[in-house]
Amino acid sequence: MNTRMRRAAVAIAAGAMAVSLAACGSAKEAGDKSEESKSPAKGDAIKVGLLLPENQTARYEKFDYPLIQKKVKELTNGKGEVVYANAKQDASLQNQQVDTMVTNKVDVLIVDAVDSKAIAGSVKKAKDSGIPVVAYDRLAEGPIDAYTSFDNETVGKVQGEALLKALGSKAKDGDIVMMNGSSTDPNAAQFKKGAHSVLDGKVKVGREYDTKEWKPENANSNMEGAISALGKDKIVGVYSANDGMAGGIITALKAAGISDIPVTGQDAELAGVQRIVAGEQYMSVYKPYPQEADVAAEMAVALAQGKSLDSIAKDKVDSPTTKGVPSVLVPVVSLTKDNIKDTVIKDGIYTVNEICTAKYKSACGKIGLQ
Repeated sequence: MNTRMRRAAVAIAAGAMAVSLAACGSAKEAGDKSEESKSPAKGDAIKVGLLLPENQTARYEKFDYPLIQKKVKELTNGKGEVVYANAKQDASLQNQQVDTMVTNKVDVLIVDAVDSKAIAGSVKKAKDSGIPVVAYDRLAEGPIDAYTSFDNETVGKVQGEALLKALGSKAKDGDIVMMNGSSTDPNAAQFKKGAHSVLDGKVKVGREYDTKEWKPENANSNMEGAISALGKDKIVGVYSANDGMAGGIITALKAAGISDIPVTGQDAELAGVQRIVAGEQYMSVYKPYPQEADVAAEMAVALAQGKSLDSIAKDKVDSPTTKGVPSVLVPVVSLTKDNIKDTVIKDGIYTVNEICTAKYKSACGKIGLQ
């Protein structure tokens, strides 16, 4: 069921390429020397730096950090340490956090970049200090050693296909609004590309936004603008790139008296799952975080100990600055009210009691979630 990322490397000027390749080569040599000297002595007593991008989305603090920490402990017989920092959507702060990790001499970095371009210099600095870098969830630029994420274009396709299914024969009866993610996030561009590949020609996009910092309040404001511009009777559906923004969008729709139109999402956040149960949000994309987190931890521990990634990473991905990055792309699932039991509950992400609070008890009963 594994998918492969099919993207050509971004073309850059020959001179820049030469500089980039030279930099990557020198960083690799520095990393190799560092790994050769420290690996035999380090063993399991490694220090893994973990940098996550923000705390607006519930997943990072609730899932990614504790899952990675648990797996690192498991892989190192309890001797490995995870040093954690969250950038709170601030690219400059994240660069400072990399500097701190380098100063503190972590053995490997796992980085989920706030801004994939802005992090490139810090990635090179880490590499020049002999610290390998795993790009997590977002494809950071610079001389990264490994990458794990979900097939992001497929995520957009899954969202677009679900929206078309929900619209059915009403697909061309009015306008849809597209609420994409932040323009600084490479994943957002891939979600948008995947969604457009499914939706173009089958719906009319009345308004489309790149939502600053993925913030629900910005999505709410954008949605209010779309309703004002298009008219509340003309909107038949909303493509929302994630659940947080879907919450802001649905608040704006309710305030305008608009109901019973499909809204997409992503991340299977608890609030998003509850809105799906209640019929306010049509779907989300469930991304198996435990699998992604486990892979990142496996890559990080292997790199810190100077081991090959051949048994972990079967795919290769090209970033704008680095070709052939060893990668693992994890498959995703379209989450609707029909498969909540078989996804987030089965995988232990949430319990029925967490989803079916007093407010949602009746709605849960109607879909057999008890």
